[in-house]
Amino acid sequence: MGTKAEEAARARLVERLKFFDEIGAGFLSRDEIKTSPASPAAAPSVSGRSDSSEPSGADLEGLREQIIVCTKCVLSEGRTRAVPGEGDPQAALLFVGEGPGQEEDIQGRPFVGRAGQLLTKIIAAMSFERSQVFITNIVKCRPPGNRVPRREEVEACAPYLLAQIRVLRPKVIVTLGKSAADFFFPDAPLAMTALRGSFRDWNGIAVMPTFHPSYLVRNEGNLRLKKMVWDDMKKVMARLAEP
Repeated sequence: MGTKAEEAARARLVERLKFFDEIGAGFLSRDEIKTSPASPAAAPSVSGRSDSSEPSGADLEGLREQIIVCTKCVLSEGRTRAVPGEGDPQAALLFVGEGPGQEEDIQGRPFVGRAGQLLTKIIAAMSFERSQVFITNIVKCRPPGNRVPRREEVEACAPYLLAQIRVLRPKVIVTLGKSAADFFFPDAPLAMTALRGSFRDWNGIAVMPTFHPSYLVRNEGNLRLKKMVWDDMKKVMARLAEP
């Protein structure tokens, strides 16, 4: 029997190899799997700060309490639960999606449906736990029928996301899907295939746009899309590893 740390590292590796298998890891060489920045021995810390003067989780908790009772837009009228977001209050890596889906609305947690399960696998493949990153959406209540959030809904909810970013001060933001990318870069008239894959600066924070996991789920057999997302995540890991 190994130590708990060894067992945890082994579990992360197994989860990562499962993910590689699911995305058709024939495009990955054995050397790349061994030496990828996501390997447990080389994984960068995703917690960006340890200074005791930094904002604490209480700030995010205060925002959470405001979000769960918010009635600033019509989305609040049809929700079961608001979905503030969750994760490490000092995470250096922030994932931002579009809005909660049905399962998220029921549970009050972000990315717990099929797309969320895939995101969790991607995070594990990066050798992180979900609890080590922070995950949220541009709107905190489910749009009816999972439609795209309307401009007035995004504007009503924007102060919450901006406040979360001010508290977290992440080193990298990963936007999931076009709606989330448009929130940060509204003047970028690019399709996701052109927008993803390169960092853009947003108020001094590196932002990596990539495909939403739900798009990958809908195109499950398209290994090219999955490889593009993994390439994006390797760039994110490399940026996190920088001093």
